Amino acid sequence: MPMLQVNLLRGYNSELKSRLSRVLTAVISGITRAKPETISVWIDEFDSDNYSRGGQVRQPGPGAADPETLVRDYLTAMEQRELDTARRYLSEDFVMTFPGSGDLTSLNQLVEWSKGRYRFVKKTVAAVNVAYEMGEVVVFVNGTLSGEWPDGAAFDSVRFIDRFEIRDDHLVRQDVWNDLANAQA
Repeated sequence: MPMLQVNLLRGYNSELKSRLSRVLTAVISGITRAKPETISVWIDEFDSDNYSRGGQVRQPGPGAADPETLVRDYLTAMEQRELDTARRYLSEDFVMTFPGSGDLTSLNQLVEWSKGRYRFVKKTVAAVNVAYEMGEVVVFVNGTLSGEWPDGAAFDSVRFIDRFEIRDDHLVRQDVWNDLANAQA
């Protein structure tokens, strides 16, 4: 029965603390094979005036945005062609690749590149998996695509996987794999 005690400066919201507990439980379960219901996580909070580093009293930093929410909100904005909203999720050095596209560095490039491929695409998300790395978060999204080909014919049930890299609450990379070429053939 693994037990973990975490010390935090007071000031983080309940959603962030809940997310922290879920992620730590998942990591401990994955490494120890303990069932999640047997893992205990305690979060002890301390007032900032009871903590110092380097002789200076410190305040809690801003918590990170939920990476799954960030990716889902970006994908929703893209599906609705709200490009200005979608751009707010991207870092200045954002790069994306799609099957056959090469590196694209702007949403305008993506729109231009996709014009002859389909009229529109919608994603049905089956699963989102989040992996915390040192310095970045990687989010995998998988599911199916539906939409219309340029001639107006419908397609659906086309598999896809998106892999996103996130730093500082912004998307820095998106790699896409899908079976659109097989579905079109």
